[in-house]
Amino acid sequence: MHSSVFAQQTRSKTRFLDPSVLARIRNLELIARTVVDGFISGLHRSPNLGFSLDFAEYRQYMPGDDVRRIDWKVFARSDRFYVKEYEGETNTYVHLLLDISASMGYGSRPKPDGITKIEYASYLAASLAYFAQRQKDSVGLVTFDYRIVDRLPPRCRIAHMNSILHLLDRAKTSDRSEFHKPLEALAKTIRRRGIVVLISDLYAPTDEVVKSLSLFRFKGNDVVIMHVLDPQELDFNFAGGVRLLDMETKREAVLSADQAKTDYLRLMNEHTSRIKKECGVLGIDYELLSTSRPLDYALYSYLYTRQKSM
Repeated sequence: MHSSVFAQQTRSKTRFLDPSVLARIRNLELIARTVVDGFISGLHRSPNLGFSLDFAEYRQYMPGDDVRRIDWKVFARSDRFYVKEYEGETNTYVHLLLDISASMGYGSRPKPDGITKIEYASYLAASLAYFAQRQKDSVGLVTFDYRIVDRLPPRCRIAHMNSILHLLDRAKTSDRSEFHKPLEALAKTIRRRGIVVLISDLYAPTDEVVKSLSLFRFKGNDVVIMHVLDPQELDFNFAGGVRLLDMETKREAVLSADQAKTDYLRLMNEHTSRIKKECGVLGIDYELLSTSRPLDYALYSYLYTRQKSM
């Protein structure tokens, strides 16, 4: 089965990963397990993907491997030999950077079906941390606004995962924001190269965003950008006269949504397109995620980057 076809089928079968459904669980550990176990189950249903499955549970058979470790059920479905992997340290360091600035508190849909960007980002960070731990990676977490708020260095222990979940569970959006300053400070302190995953709405001048991302890339890290936006921020489907509030400066603007839509979408497209282009130049993986989008999309992007770094 072609990998893109598989991906579409897998994603259509995993709508239980819909963020609005996950939001009702209200338990980060259970959310992470639900997302990751469903994601891995989808991978195992068909190993014919466009990238290697050389992670903790399966890898392709190599000459010299013990044939008793071949999974014959997988062979029957795929006509390829895969062996089971139960152990093995990858020595990959995963740094999760979570933006908790005020703008991340936005959500256009009311509860219980609505979800804010910070909630979506927290589910995503918890899922990535849980997935990294399952792959025997050392994972750490940093939250930031105009400064570094909380920081847990990468570790590979069950107790450390509990600390990450606790930090995410109490993460609250701040009233202040300064994108470059905390990331510059953080880049100077990362001693061991690894995978840096930035989860943010990237509400900062484009040049500032690019400059900040390059700091991690130039130090030899693989970098993944999870650009999280609300559907209204992507589509601007307001109507009539609207009053908009800047969540960080608290300034208000009253305008006609119909007249503003064209200019807004043009500016948003210019911002995201430039960031995506500069990420391509820098060798950074970029994923634009609506808060209505299932979280397994982000896991595919992360797994692809992780395989490149091995």
